[in-house]
Amino acid sequence: MSVALELEGIRKSFDGVVALNDAVFRARPGEVHALLGENGAGKSSLMNVAAGLYAPDAGRIIIGGEAVSLSGPSDARARGIGMVHQHFKLVKPFTIAENILLANRRPSYRGGMQDIRAAIKKQAAELGFDLDPERRVEGLTVAEQQQVEIVKVLVGGVRILILDEPTAVLTDAEAERLLETISGLAASGTAIVLVTHKLHEVKKYADAVTIMRGGKTVTTLDPKQATAAELTELTVGQTAPLPARSQRGNTSTMLNVGALTYARPDGRVMLNGATFFVRAGEIYGIAGVSGNGQAELAETLIGAREPTSGEIFLDGVGNVGNAPATRRAAALAAIPADRYAYALAGGLSIADNFSVASIRSGRYGSLAMIDRAAMRRDAAAAVKEYDVQGVRNVGQKAALLSGGNAQKLVIAREFSREPAVIVAHSPSRGLDARASAAVHESLLAARERGAGVVLISEDLDEVLSLSDRIGVMNKGRIVAEFDRPADRQAIGRAMVDHA
Repeated sequence: MSVALELEGIRKSFDGVVALNDAVFRARPGEVHALLGENGAGKSSLMNVAAGLYAPDAGRIIIGGEAVSLSGPSDARARGIGMVHQHFKLVKPFTIAENILLANRRPSYRGGMQDIRAAIKKQAAELGFDLDPERRVEGLTVAEQQQVEIVKVLVGGVRILILDEPTAVLTDAEAERLLETISGLAASGTAIVLVTHKLHEVKKYADAVTIMRGGKTVTTLDPKQATAAELTELTVGQTAPLPARSQRGNTSTMLNVGALTYARPDGRVMLNGATFFVRAGEIYGIAGVSGNGQAELAETLIGAREPTSGEIFLDGVGNVGNAPATRRAAALAAIPADRYAYALAGGLSIADNFSVASIRSGRYGSLAMIDRAAMRRDAAAAVKEYDVQGVRNVGQKAALLSGGNAQKLVIAREFSREPAVIVAHSPSRGLDARASAAVHESLLAARERGAGVVLISEDLDEVLSLSDRIGVMNKGRIVAEFDRPADRQAIGRAMVDHA
């Protein structure tokens, strides 16, 4: 059988961080080829190279037997490659037809719109989708928006369709219908690349599977000839067992989360009775594949989201309710994944960002007479203690700090109160090795002081190396727990089983 798409020796780095290291991949016409791997394995990066979004640093892209150099996504589409991204690329106030016309230009608007409407109806009918070209995207369900994305690339005449985690935002029934549609599309001769982490999808729908780990291609095989356990081992790999860590004995419970639930505005349940506890002097790691409720859990714990039901108890305080100020008063510290959305005001000074959490306490005087000199002194001391680099003076804007140094500033502020409980969500995401090590040292130091730490991370190595206990999050709840030193493969199975 001929090869529709071939990637050879693909390398790609971002700011010196290697994302792809001599990765290889081959997809054939008429097959569903799954691309499997942990978060950060390089799956999406590799397919972004194939779709023309990233230019590789080295390697070859071969389409239909011809080596090509892609100038961008439009060039890739012209050569028959279309990609449906995990985060949809739609203009919500526009109609379905207008969105699809944007990606498939015609010489004239009026004639082009008529042509596009007819093409949408034809393509949707072939796929079994019920799409009215005149409906606005903002009124569509998530599943319908995904259908629009698929029709958008197919209208352009693609022969190679890349789907990045297409079922991550769908219900089980919607996912099954989509995958059946994809199988039918492959049977008609289209090469389908299914980027996924779900083993049951790979086993049931894929004709071939390529497994990636750490930016490299591990192997390509027939998923029907491998067990789920074998696929899991290939996906997560093996590591030397971690040394046991001394426990503090019967320490008090600092945080108790009971039956926490949260549903998005579209009705999808993201937290489904999440329950766990964290002791004093303990790091409780939460592992899981992206999209299983980790972000909603972190934001609910710090008060950025209001849960549908459930309770959050802090030692010595009881149920803290829904106000973020109540949690901060109860000595809960937050290190969110998106530091500029939830932790820093980029347009304000370093001194303002450091001191803002303590102003209400009266540490810097009354609201009518704030002692700004004291704010600057404390901020300068914290910048020195936590080695925040790139600071000319504490009056400069926080937005001028690099990612790693912005994270150090957040930690300096949150730890200045010696918190009893710390919620850290992906605390080293996007940081270099030195900055990551500094963040990890701060979390371990807090543990030694007796704080209870919740570490939520999609980096399994980070969770394994820091945690005393590990809870695995799957479909919005904790489905398994492991004591240190934990079995990496057992955690991997809990992460992907029934996902």
